[in-house]
Amino acid sequence: MEKVRYEVDPHNRLVSFKAGKGATPSLFRQVLDGEFKPGKNNNLTYHIKAPLNYGIKTPYQVRLKGIWSLDKDHNLVFTLDGSGRQASGERLIIRADMISAEKNSLLFAVTTMRNGPVPSAYILKLEGAWQADERNRIIFKAERENNRSDILTFDGIWEIDKRYQISYKYEKKNLARKTKRAHTISFKGSWSIKDKAKIAYIMDMATGSVMNFKASAGIFRGNYIKYEVGIGRLRKGRPARRAIVLFGSWKIKKGAGLVFEVERGRRGIQDISFGAEVRVTPRDTLLFRLKDGANRKLGAELELTRRISGLDGESYIRMLKSGREYSMLAGAGLRW
Repeated sequence: MEKVRYEVDPHNRLVSFKAGKGATPSLFRQVLDGEFKPGKNNNLTYHIKAPLNYGIKTPYQVRLKGIWSLDKDHNLVFTLDGSGRQASGERLIIRADMISAEKNSLLFAVTTMRNGPVPSAYILKLEGAWQADERNRIIFKAERENNRSDILTFDGIWEIDKRYQISYKYEKKNLARKTKRAHTISFKGSWSIKDKAKIAYIMDMATGSVMNFKASAGIFRGNYIKYEVGIGRLRKGRPARRAIVLFGSWKIKKGAGLVFEVERGRRGIQDISFGAEVRVTPRDTLLFRLKDGANRKLGAELELTRRISGLDGESYIRMLKSGREYSMLAGAGLRW
C-alpha cells in the first residue's frame, strides 16, 4: 500500500504528499485549507474546506490516528502511528496557544490562514483528566479508546496564586518575530489533605481530575498549614522547590469535626475537614492527633489554645474537662 505523508505548515494547515520509492514529494504535495477537530476519544480529524492546489481530487476530511503530546515550546503534537495509509512516526506540530484548563478538558486557540491575507482562529478541545506525575509535574491525560490515555506533560514549574489556586506560567516563541510571549494557565480547584506527606488539589473528584502531590511532612500551626513540594528536575538533577502555604483559622463544627478555614478572597472560604483525637495538655492547651475523613491517622499533630471560636468549639472543650481523649470524626465534602 502506498503511504501518504503528512505535515503541518507554518499556518497550521495540513499538507499531504505521497511517500515511497519513485515518489516525488513536490509533485504530489497538497496544502489543505481546513481545521483540526478532535472527536470521540480525542481521535483527530482534519476537516477540509478546499485544497490550495485546485484541480486535485481531495476528500472532505482526513482521519488521523496517533498519540497526543506537548513539545518543549508547549505546542500540541500528534504523532502518527502508521496505521492505514499513514506513514509511521510523522509528528504533526500544531502551533497553538493554551487558553483554558477546565476541570475535564484542555482548550487551545489555533490560528490559521485562509485564502485571503487575514488570519482566523478556532478552538481545539481535548477531553480528559488533570493529574500529577511521580515528579509532581502537572499532566493532562487525554482519554482514548479502551481506557487508554495519552499524556501531555507540563514540564515547567507551577506556583500558587493569591487565591490558593495553581497557576502555570510558560513562554512561547514567535519564530517569525524572534520574540517570546508569556502565558499563564490557572487551574480552579480546592485543596485536600489525606496524608502527612501528601497534599491533593481537586478539580473534579468524580472524573479523576485530582493532582496528588508528594511533599515533605506537613506543618500544622495555629494560623497556617504548610507543605513543601519538589517539582521536576533542574540541570543537576535537583527538583525545584515550591511551598504550599494555606493561611486561615481552626474551628470545630458540628458534623464536620475539626476544620481549617482557608480565606480565598471573593471566592469565599474553603473548609478542609479533619478527624482528630483530642486531649488537654499540662500546658493547658489542646493537642489534636489529626485523622482523615476515613478516620485514618495522618501521623500529624496540632497544638492549639483553648480559644477556638464558635459554640461548637466551646461545647467540645467542656467535654474535655475530664482530661480524657475525645475523638471527633470529620464530615464529608468541602464548603465554599
